[in-house]
Amino acid sequence: MGSAAVEDMIEASSGVHFSGFHMDGLDSRHIKKPMISPATENMHNQPFLIVAGGAASGKTTVCDMIIQQLHDQRVVLVNQDSFYHKLTEEELARVHEYNFDHPDAFDTEKLLDSIDNLRHGRAVDIPKYDFKSYKLDVFPVRRVNPSDVIILEGILIFHDPRVRELMNMKIFVDTDADVRLARRITRDTVGKSRDIGAVLDQYSKFVKPAFDDFILPTKKYADIIIPRGGDNHVAIDLIVQHIRTKLGQHDLCKIYPNLYVIQSTFQIRGMHTLIRDSQTTKHDFVFYADRLIRLVVEHGLGHLPFTEKQVITPTGSVYTGVDFCKRLCGVSIIRSGESMENALRACCKGIKIGKILIHREGDNGQQLIYEKLPQDISKRHVLLLDPILGTGNSAVQAISLLIKKGVPESNIIFLNLISAPQGVHMVCKSFPRLKIVTSEIDIGLNKDFCVIPGMGEFGDRYFGTDDDDDQKVVTPMQQSC
Repeated sequence: MGSAAVEDMIEASSGVHFSGFHMDGLDSRHIKKPMISPATENMHNQPFLIVAGGAASGKTTVCDMIIQQLHDQRVVLVNQDSFYHKLTEEELARVHEYNFDHPDAFDTEKLLDSIDNLRHGRAVDIPKYDFKSYKLDVFPVRRVNPSDVIILEGILIFHDPRVRELMNMKIFVDTDADVRLARRITRDTVGKSRDIGAVLDQYSKFVKPAFDDFILPTKKYADIIIPRGGDNHVAIDLIVQHIRTKLGQHDLCKIYPNLYVIQSTFQIRGMHTLIRDSQTTKHDFVFYADRLIRLVVEHGLGHLPFTEKQVITPTGSVYTGVDFCKRLCGVSIIRSGESMENALRACCKGIKIGKILIHREGDNGQQLIYEKLPQDISKRHVLLLDPILGTGNSAVQAISLLIKKGVPESNIIFLNLISAPQGVHMVCKSFPRLKIVTSEIDIGLNKDFCVIPGMGEFGDRYFGTDDDDDQKVVTPMQQSC
């Protein structure tokens, strides 16, 4: 592949960052469809779920303001009121003695089922509750389609731990008790045509005790507490900004806050196109792999601790900056990880680099063969180097060794070029305080536990040991796992 063709490919490269097979313009008869594991087939885009709690506190106003600011996203509001249990004839006859503010008043199982369907891309029919007749069948059901953002709103939505576990962000709208009572009187007498005496009786008999017993204690589960409700524009703006940031991330970044995918550009996408191409020569593969590795290393170094430092510039002025982390070393997983050492040395002059060799036999037979690490590694931050994160088995064994040597889990940053979701799950669940920095997350693993679409056996392609022919096509059985 000539240099002109290479540059043309980078300039022409575009599209969404998440890697995968793009069949447009290609004859699909010449491309063998990969075998994807069941775990990969079951992965769906996970919407960003929000809970807004608090009774008569202005939570509906807060939700409406969030929806208004997220006008360019698909947003749906689901009210807990839609999941009241259907009242019996006897309960309807004595409805003023029924406690609508008790957790047992809601059909939480049905709510969970509806949310689960939405999270997995399936539309649901949700009833609309009639506050005048206390029935769910007065109005037609509302068809709710899967969305980018699901806002789940209700007074007791924090009560069930199963609901809380589904949420990416939990908001409690906090308002003074007198303000809540005044709002409730206005809402129930004007909006629901109820007698003020009945409203006050219901408040003292059911509403206030339920708030004290069931709602206020759940305030501790909130990620964000908004005082003054819809009047707090600063809080709402910050929430919307956070949602937009999360929506721009890969789904796994929403699950694991210790996973970082470097921001994609056309240059990065173009370099990935080149190193993934089976026809790319060894020379071009090494050149563009080195460029990508340098970007990943630089990004990883940005996660190290720093101290403030002032220097005097040649103009005699004071510049306030930061000082690099001093106690640092690299550890490469032999042999593919050794391809990342030059980039690390170029960024960190004189850095110590250790070695770990793990022998792989199939998916399970992991055996530590060799390790040579700095003697004072327990006192250092460690950049663990391996270009491919596949099943995660080798990575887990290497990280476990570092921890056994005394390295704090939070001092380890794992750097790689591409990651399979299965490996991300394994490493992040096993070591939640470790950081992973990668440049792309691939589709998954095939039946042979090889990363797809992947880039083949990275070590062989980088060091030129796959074949004498630079342009040898790499089969799935040879890919890094």
